[in-house]
Formats: sequence, C-alpha cells, structure tokens
Amino acid sequence: MKNIKFALSLLFLWGVVINSIQAQEIVKNLWDKNIPNSQKSGDKEVTEKNERLIFIKYVQNPTIAVFSPAKGNSTGQAVIIAPGGGYWGLAYDWEGTDIAKWLNSKGITGIVLKYRLPVSKSNIVSYKSPLMDIQRAVRMTRYYADEWHIDKDKIGVMGFSAGGHLASTAGTHFDYGNKKSKDAIERESCRPDFMVLIYPVISFSEKYGHKGSKEALLGKFENDSLVCYFSNELQVKKDTPPAILIHA
Repeated sequence: MKNIKFALSLLFLWGVVINSIQAQEIVKNLWDKNIPNSQKSGDKEVTEKNERLIFIKYVQNPTIAVFSPAKGNSTGQAVIIAPGGGYWGLAYDWEGTDIAKWLNSKGITGIVLKYRLPVSKSNIVSYKSPLMDIQRAVRMTRYYADEWHIDKDKIGVMGFSAGGHLASTAGTHFDYGNKKSKDAIERESCRPDFMVLIYPVISFSEKYGHKGSKEALLGKFENDSLVCYFSNELQVKKDTPPAILIHA
C-alpha cells in the first residue's frame, strides 16, 4: 500500500512538472491587426513533419513562442531564435524550440521566431518581411520584459544558417524606436544587445555568399545595392552589438 501511495505521489508530481513546463510557453502574434508588407494570396502555411524535424513553409502569421526558465534559475537574459532553412522554410524544432529549451536549462528565456519567408507571394516586397518580423520580435520582447522577467538590456538574437543571416541583419540594421508612434511596441528599440550566429550566412558577395539564400531573399529585386545592404560584414558600425560566430 505504501508503494502504491508513493507511486501515485510521483505520478502527481510528474503531472505538476509537465503542466508547469507546458505553461511556460507563451505564443504571441507579432502583429495584432494589419501585417505590414502583406497582401492576399493563395499561399497557405505548411507544416511538414518527418523523422528528422518539423519544417514550416509559407508562414502567413508570424509569431514568437516564449519559453521561460524557472524563476529561481533565471538570469534575466533572453535570446530570440531565428531557425534556418535557406529562407525557404524554418527548421522549427531542430533550430528553434529545442534550442529554447536548452537555453532554459541555463536560466535564459528562449524566444522562437516564426518569421515570414520571402518566397511567399503574400509579401509585397519579398526581402522586407523577415527583417520586419525579427525587429518586431526584439521590440516586443523589450515591451513585455517586466512581465516575462527579462532584463531589457540583456536581449540578444541567435540564428542558424539563413536564420543566422537574419539575426546578423537585425544586428546591423536597427533603430532605437519611433518615440512618436501610437503603437507602444514600436516605440521600443529593436537593437539586439548581442548576436549568436551559428553557421550563419553573412555575405551575399559572389565569392563568399550563399547563392540559394540570396536568391530566396532578393529574387527579382536583386541588384548591387541590395547585395551590399544584405552583406552584413559590410554593415558593421560603432554601435553594432557584439557577436560570436560558431562554425564546424
């Protein structure tokens, strides 16, 4: 009888743990009403699942999924994670939610960005949407910092492959907020405090660039000025946040 009670107690505690873990995930739309640079099209979001990963294509409604660590373990840091996929899709678990949960184990809030992909016909100008979405994610994280137990000055971006390109674009193309905006979120700075770039696409130059990512992002808009603009090694300035690059 004692063994049965003990087993039931363990099951109850395990249920509490599982529920608390699930409750730690908050999913929020980046844009409440009109999504900027968006138009009606026949595209629909597609989620493909196989034995390796979850791959999302043709994102229509960009979101962030917030994974918070236990309060007693929290460092106040947050990292917005941009999964890779060549700007054609998002390796959402492999380079997204799995990483967020690992960051939680280090006391860091992991925020997975489901950003719009430039290959969707729902974009008015293909290359604008991904950057808009990650900038909005940084602003939103700052706006909700107190509620999510985050330090406003400890918000970084992390990206893998093409997601690394997007993260490095966020770190080299930013503003400090539009103080006159009626939208309180838009009044927040979108400058990341640091960048973690993992096997990232950095350059779109002929010698070093990744052709597939460049074609997906720029498409028919490709020209020398945009290739330069999105070659982020050329865009580093005095206030560019510090970065770590990881390759293998």
